[in-house]
Amino acid sequence: MKLIVERTEKLSGAVTAPPSKSHTHRALIIASLAGGTSTIRNALPSDDCNATIVACRKFGAELEIGEALTVKGVGGKPQTPQTEIDVKSSGTTIRFLAAVSALCDGTTKLTGDGSIRARPFGPLLRSIKELGAERAESILGNGCPPLAITGKLKGGRTVVEGYSSQFVSALLVACPLAGTGSELLVRNLRSRPYVRMTLEHLERAGAKVRHEELKRFFIEGDQAYKPLQYTVPGDHSSAAFLRAAAYIADSEIQITGLDENDSQGDRALTGMMRELATGNMRELDLRDTPDLLPVAAVLGCHADGTTVLKNAPHARHKESDRISALCAELKKMGASVVERPDGLVVASSALKGAMLDGHGDHRIVMALAVAALDADGRSVIDHADTLSKSYPRFVEDLVRLGANIRVVEE
Repeated sequence: MKLIVERTEKLSGAVTAPPSKSHTHRALIIASLAGGTSTIRNALPSDDCNATIVACRKFGAELEIGEALTVKGVGGKPQTPQTEIDVKSSGTTIRFLAAVSALCDGTTKLTGDGSIRARPFGPLLRSIKELGAERAESILGNGCPPLAITGKLKGGRTVVEGYSSQFVSALLVACPLAGTGSELLVRNLRSRPYVRMTLEHLERAGAKVRHEELKRFFIEGDQAYKPLQYTVPGDHSSAAFLRAAAYIADSEIQITGLDENDSQGDRALTGMMRELATGNMRELDLRDTPDLLPVAAVLGCHADGTTVLKNAPHARHKESDRISALCAELKKMGASVVERPDGLVVASSALKGAMLDGHGDHRIVMALAVAALDADGRSVIDHADTLSKSYPRFVEDLVRLGANIRVVEE
């Protein structure tokens, strides 16, 4: 699937933000581990969340999809999956469920597509073993999936590398169900708002977790999760692309369904946009919000002066190396952009249409589509089918707002 995008002079109207992918994953997994029946409303219908649904069923949870998602959990005792779990391209699914696998008696094997099989898991595997699992290893011995996990998680003490906050979140979800208490010492934590989000979901399920400034966590063992009644809020990460489109088209639109007090880190786009509107030089620190790198890079092309996007080396380990991919594709459009190890330097640039590669990455595709709305000429963006990963109705919503964008099936 390809996107054809041409310059759009003005946007107007209202759309509802898609449900949060991050909240949906956490609610699904914790409800699947809980006792009783949970109801999750407004869950995101996407490829990633479907991967979590399929996997949770393999652990014995019963999930029914209707107007709401109904989840009958396993009461803290997931069964060992009878077949390998294929998470497709969902990094959240495989990280969280690697830790959940250690609650099973037998061996669970987890794999995914090429992007998943290139992601490092060493720190998480090491911590799972230190917390008592019999086996937690990369089957190919390269620190990446496919993975093999054999329980059972006992509890104890481990040091966790936090360059992926999902390593920490995964252990936080599994450890309350271990036999004894656990202590996690976290080093170099990035994307901190997502750990806070995990803690909110655990608190909602009745878990007892204490922490010292997200650096040291104390988790009681042998706990039980209670069933949930939960409505997923709108996704600030996906809505960021709509907001950026309105910004570069000098337009006002209405995006409903967002909670400005939610724990999602990508609420920070509001402050970033204020910075982009002032001065000729600014630095945006993306340590806690790496998913904003693509949209911030596009906004940097349209802001006066120079924008430095820094402190986001973890953006290289997503569905693509987002730093390198953005640099390559924006240069095709005539942007003045320089790649750095931890980010990009983007100067104000007049963009032109180009043949672009989405790099199999939903956020790269959305960022390039937004950039193309203010480019001179037509842009063609390849590999756009990845939009179904997080924002299936992205094109539909932009069209509703008046964007000159369409889908071409290959």
